[in-house]
Amino acid sequence: MKNAELSLKNISKSFGTMEVVKELSLNFPSGSFTSIVGKSGCGKTTLLRLMAGLETCDSGEIILPQGKIAPVFQEPRLMPWLNVADNITFAAIHDKNLDKKRLDEILQLLELTEARNLYPHQLSGGMAQRVSLGRTLFYNPDVILMDEPFSALDYFTRHSLQETLLLLYEHEKKTIIFVTHDVEEALLLGDRILIMDKGAIKESICIDLPRPREVAQEEFQILRKKILNALY
Repeated sequence: MKNAELSLKNISKSFGTMEVVKELSLNFPSGSFTSIVGKSGCGKTTLLRLMAGLETCDSGEIILPQGKIAPVFQEPRLMPWLNVADNITFAAIHDKNLDKKRLDEILQLLELTEARNLYPHQLSGGMAQRVSLGRTLFYNPDVILMDEPFSALDYFTRHSLQETLLLLYEHEKKTIIFVTHDVEEALLLGDRILIMDKGAIKESICIDLPRPREVAQEEFQILRKKILNALY
């Protein structure tokens, strides 16, 4: 297994006179699942874009010793002229080292086997997001950066995709960094929760609850209250 440890060393980012990320140092161990929560405008999306290489740090450095990074956005961003199978394997056009034999495994894992020949306009929002996840898995990154990927979905679809993501995490053991504004989602998914405020990490909380986690658990509600108190 590749070393997929991601490190941030005193990174900062400003837009004009607004400092969005402030001298932030973090370490994401290989194979870890970290949730980042915070109010709108706290800098969490900018932080993710910096790690994905979509923005450039004003100072500091981001260190990824080995491996590839891939983002998953809130919108699936599928190619409308390609069917499900071709959307998932799209990266193979540019990277001949990617093995299309993985397609059947990914389709089965994401419960998309019967949808392989459908086009994006024929998919529900949840199915489209599954295809987006499948495309990322096919690219076979070592680090997956997820920016509120389920926020536009209804409760039941969102819950189903959360379960799917955890199944993928157990199966693939990728390093996952998951940005959300939903405290319950952060607790259901992450083994560590970073609370972000005004461009800095206000608090880091390790989550020792075994999976699957239930919102009704007393320990879950205690942690939820702790996080909400830190946010407000």
